[in-house]
Amino acid sequence: MSLTPEQRITLHGFNNLTKSLSFNMYDICFTKTKEEREAYIEYIDEQYSAERLTSILKNVSDIIGAHVLNVAKQDYVPQGASVTILVSEGPVVEVPTESYEESPGPLPDNVVLQLDKSHITVHTYPEFHPNEGISTFRADIDVSTCGEISPLKALNYLIHSFDTDIMIMDYRVRGFTRDINGEKLFIDHDINSIQNYIPDEVKSQYDMIDVNVYPENIFHTKCKLRGFDLNNYLFGYTKDKLSDEEENEITKRLQHEMDEIFYGKNIKH
Repeated sequence: MSLTPEQRITLHGFNNLTKSLSFNMYDICFTKTKEEREAYIEYIDEQYSAERLTSILKNVSDIIGAHVLNVAKQDYVPQGASVTILVSEGPVVEVPTESYEESPGPLPDNVVLQLDKSHITVHTYPEFHPNEGISTFRADIDVSTCGEISPLKALNYLIHSFDTDIMIMDYRVRGFTRDINGEKLFIDHDINSIQNYIPDEVKSQYDMIDVNVYPENIFHTKCKLRGFDLNNYLFGYTKDKLSDEEENEITKRLQHEMDEIFYGKNIKH
């Protein structure tokens, strides 16, 4: 049950609920030659280097009101990067009323909220098909917090930090906390869909599917970009360089790749 600050239940000790958001994004590209593929991967590694990913995660920390305790970051050879940030409870001010509502979070400004025993991680996975000319970049981000707030408040900023064709999001509340009488509380806010934390202008751009398990406080949403402009999926040139047959074939391959990722299964041509 969601409560206003005036109705807030007095807890016995610290709020021990763990709220975890997993945000997975995919960027798809057609790379016709080995040289194009290598150039695309080099571009991705530069665009989403460990240094830039660290900056993104530090902004997430600011949004959810955390103090950064430790940063571990690594650029991998031949490709990919990882960043892990350990964070602790930030300076506590009165928790804004909006933290109890389902609404998109900031983009970002200096919101100060309460959390403790938390971490934020990102791992990137550039990869390519051996013979279909498809290259895919995936980034996995996990934001786990304890306390009164939800990491969903960082979702709006994360969406705007990546150019993404497909997004897959999981949110779960684990554990329990107790009120002053010892009664267990397994969730401390109302939620019926992750979509309620995504701005309308973003939702209008995607086809979206929810799979939620309400009794277990598990929420799953996946999104696939609706509009398709082939020029956005060609690396280093535009579709006017292609024949009609090539344009149709490449479009078919790209949309097939996106459908398989979105539905999480292999689909026969």
